[in-house]
Amino acid sequence: MAAKLIKGTEIREEILEEITADVAEIKEKHGVVPGLVTILVGESPASISYVTLKIKTAHRVGFNEIQDSQPDDLSEEALLGMIDKYNKDDSINGILVQLPLPKHIDEKKILNAIDPDKDVDGFHPVNVGRLMIGGDEVKFPPCTPAGIQEMIVRAGVETSGAEVVVVGRSNIVGKPIANMMFQKAAGANSTVTVVHTRTKDLAAHCLRADILIVAAGVPGLVKPEWIKPGACVIDVGVNRIGEKISEKTGKKIAILSGDVDFDAAKEIAGYITPVPGGVGPMTITMLMKNTLKSLKFKLGIA
Repeated sequence: MAAKLIKGTEIREEILEEITADVAEIKEKHGVVPGLVTILVGESPASISYVTLKIKTAHRVGFNEIQDSQPDDLSEEALLGMIDKYNKDDSINGILVQLPLPKHIDEKKILNAIDPDKDVDGFHPVNVGRLMIGGDEVKFPPCTPAGIQEMIVRAGVETSGAEVVVVGRSNIVGKPIANMMFQKAAGANSTVTVVHTRTKDLAAHCLRADILIVAAGVPGLVKPEWIKPGACVIDVGVNRIGEKISEKTGKKIAILSGDVDFDAAKEIAGYITPVPGGVGPMTITMLMKNTLKSLKFKLGIA
């Protein structure tokens, strides 16, 4: 029997409806809505496309969204001044600086300048530390790992006591999701192993996994024979492997591949995420959820 698909597009809709309802209730009771500012420096087409989707989603759920677009030659000092201004603005609950930044700007310095209590991306060292401590200390888990955990939980996959294998050790996905899954918390309590492309006998580690989370950035890295029958497979990889002509528009579109051989893996796994339409839609969704949480913390209702 083919695996059950865990579709990020469907789970995204569930969560956005929940956020919209929460925002409406807070507006009625407290007279405020979440405020999110996105700072975009330069005119990268990919960044513009991503930011446009963030703006659209924020408006959909009822946020006050500020798009602050700046020229490519904006100085680092000027950008730090903008962040300081938004840090002090009580109407702003989330500050997001779109990456990558121009080469003359130190990304680490910029991200570290954001107030940790408005760092809804969860990249500030303070929020990384909070995530490591776990429990009530956690404010804003990084958006992609948070989306992964939501998908696992909402699919009804048991995490307590489960063998979780994370393939990949990035600061954005691999390390934080490993940390989140072994915490003493709902949707976690797992036994976690982190592996990577330099791991000896990678296949053997993967084959032990009840939940296999693959974020290595290598197309088709995980073969079907590496998957335990009935396992939950979360494929985070989105790799561009070519182009094709769209039947709908007649324009060139990217051919995408995950880190897992999906067609073969779906015949073995119990649950699996597609690429595209799996983890991808969850990132912006969780950004919205973190921004709402920021306002709730401020109001004392979190």
